[in-house]
Amino acid sequence: MSDKIRWGILSTAKIGTLQVIPAMQKGNFSEVTAIASRNLAQAKQVASQLGIARAYGSYEELLEDPDIDVIYNPLPNHMHVPWSIKAIQAGKHVLCEKPIGLSSEEGQTLLDCAQKHSELKVMEAFMYRHHPQWQLVQKIVQEGKIGTLRTIQSFFSYFNDDPQNIRNQSELGGGGLMDIGCYPISLSRFIFDEEPNRAFGIAEYDSTLNIDRLTSATLEFPNGSSTFTCSTQLNPYQRVHIHGTEGRVEIEIPFNAPIDRPCKVWLQTGTEINEIELEVCNQYTIQGDLFSQAVLNNTSIPTPLEDAVSNMKVIEAVVESNRLGSWVNL
Repeated sequence: MSDKIRWGILSTAKIGTLQVIPAMQKGNFSEVTAIASRNLAQAKQVASQLGIARAYGSYEELLEDPDIDVIYNPLPNHMHVPWSIKAIQAGKHVLCEKPIGLSSEEGQTLLDCAQKHSELKVMEAFMYRHHPQWQLVQKIVQEGKIGTLRTIQSFFSYFNDDPQNIRNQSELGGGGLMDIGCYPISLSRFIFDEEPNRAFGIAEYDSTLNIDRLTSATLEFPNGSSTFTCSTQLNPYQRVHIHGTEGRVEIEIPFNAPIDRPCKVWLQTGTEINEIELEVCNQYTIQGDLFSQAVLNNTSIPTPLEDAVSNMKVIEAVVESNRLGSWVNL
């Protein structure tokens, strides 16, 4: 195997063509070798634009390519698990976009398949966790610089009411909680380093699109709580506040970290507030390289697939809580 892992991209989805592929092409250990679409002309056009060597007119052809080591799967949510399983069965490592599937049961099906092919690496693509700002925040909390962690508050929103957009199609796994609410859930579990005991959620559904457009939830952890609001029909905004008994951390742009300017984190202890500016980087480049290095060196991936299943269970608990109007135990 060469010093770079050869990636194949499953579909010409915008998140891949606009963000992930250009970022991975700048990596030290990642090489984007091929891309597939159900429309060969579309695949060829994107390949030409992005300087990708090979284009395929079907996903199956990409999976059959013996010169591909890893498949990146940015397909719509309902296609995450089926095509990731097909990629595994074709002998490919897989990086699959979040959320891992439509349900924790579906996620468990993928996990079961991955465990039967333990020589292959399979991971959910929660890119934010690999950004230096989150690695720093995790270290600040673990080292007790804000005392004992007690609560986390998160907000994430954008505006999109286009009925043709897959994020607004309920049968394809659309809705705010699945698309962006998964981030506050994931980061809370990441920073608390444990699973919540129970969840309470309220949601407002778009009567035309039949997707949740405004969801708020509280997660109760053994040693604290996390609250968040996500929306697909509000002014774009994102922020995270992490509070401890002796200080707090604020992350300016926690999820869609910019690639053209430094990220900022504020650490307050007592009355003193320190602004921490991080070097410019691309979290998609980092994610691709970390996964590629795990394949190259046959080491553990940054985030085990079990984490993806656990995140789906919390998402389901929030949905069930809204339906019942009561807390749901996990």
